[in-house]
Amino acid sequence: MMRTPLLIAGAAMAALIALPGCGSRQKLTAVEGVTPVPPAYGAAAAAGPNELLQPSTQSRPERNVELRRKSEARADDPFDLPPE
Repeated sequence: MMRTPLLIAGAAMAALIALPGCGSRQKLTAVEGVTPVPPAYGAAAAAGPNELLQPSTQSRPERNVELRRKSEARADDPFDLPPE
């Protein structure tokens, strides 16, 4: 009966010790023997590590915080068709 709490406590301690290493942030370096990624079509040069780490506008869009003061009627939706 005493083994179960000790096993749970041991597993929790192991997780607390191991997990901080998972989120380490280091500079990206090229691996030897691997060809770099070719530049994107239309780009002058291939993106470097710092450019690849920056999220694009599409992946992190800005919030549109437009508060409504009162309810408004919706415009007619031409694609809202009844089922066939």
